[in-house]
Amino acid sequence: MSMEVSLPADITAERPVGVIGGGRMGAAIAQIFAGAGFTVHLVEPAASVRAGLAATLATITERRGQAADIVERIIVHEMIDGALADAAIVIEAVSEKLALKQEIFARLDALCQDAILATNTSVIPVGAIGRDVVRKDRVLGAHFWNPPYAVRLVEVVQAEATSAAAVASCMALMTAIGQLPVHVRRDVPGFIGNRLQHALKREAIALVENGICDAETVDFVVRHSFGARLGIMGPLEQSDMVGLDLTLAIHEVVLPDLDRSAGPQALLRERVAAGKTGASVGEGFRVWSPQATAELRDRLDRALLKRE
Repeated sequence: MSMEVSLPADITAERPVGVIGGGRMGAAIAQIFAGAGFTVHLVEPAASVRAGLAATLATITERRGQAADIVERIIVHEMIDGALADAAIVIEAVSEKLALKQEIFARLDALCQDAILATNTSVIPVGAIGRDVVRKDRVLGAHFWNPPYAVRLVEVVQAEATSAAAVASCMALMTAIGQLPVHVRRDVPGFIGNRLQHALKREAIALVENGICDAETVDFVVRHSFGARLGIMGPLEQSDMVGLDLTLAIHEVVLPDLDRSAGPQALLRERVAAGKTGASVGEGFRVWSPQATAELRDRLDRALLKRE
């Protein structure tokens, strides 16, 4: 994307961007910024992940239809170091481990004196992650969705101490690099998208657990009914279209019977305890071959990119 799009006054293309974590999310976030003209310092301590970064970045760049030399703007580091000191924004994209994120933010707080410090966490409250940061006004969430290069939404999460200026700068920056930012005004677990997504997953698991249908049927019904229109019309738009009187009548019948589990269901816990954690090991709720996993991921990426 051209950097002709207006940037906030405190962020310029001459200042680098930092990304902590070189996995699927971090690598894609780094590529997006590089494609928008920024120099990116990408920190990844694991040698095995660093070894695969070139191929990962090349694949993302090819899928986005961009010039191959874009990735030359991405400088890979083994550890957090002084290269991040001049960054305009640093985005943490490591695994969902609160203690690890807190440690990283404490180090960034000491190293990066005036950068926005953002976390890509999917569900952890931002305030908890930035607990040990002195200047909490610059800490916020920047939750990209997987895969970031094909799903443009970014949830910009305002924690209790986050300044309005930091939120405005991050929103403007995300727009400038071609993403679609939304402002999450309260720092609740899961923010907006994952609260909606996992409410659906809770009921989906309950349907299987209670013997109403199997996992394949759940997925088939979602894909071939309301899921087919969700990319065109959101749930509240749909409610308005069919009428709130009908929505109310349906809720009076179905809501009392929906799953109300206060924690993860037994079926999910049992699958995890048995090592059946999903496609990466060949079985989760469904059985997966390596070929089927690769085909689904490729089909998803291409379908999402086609929407742009």
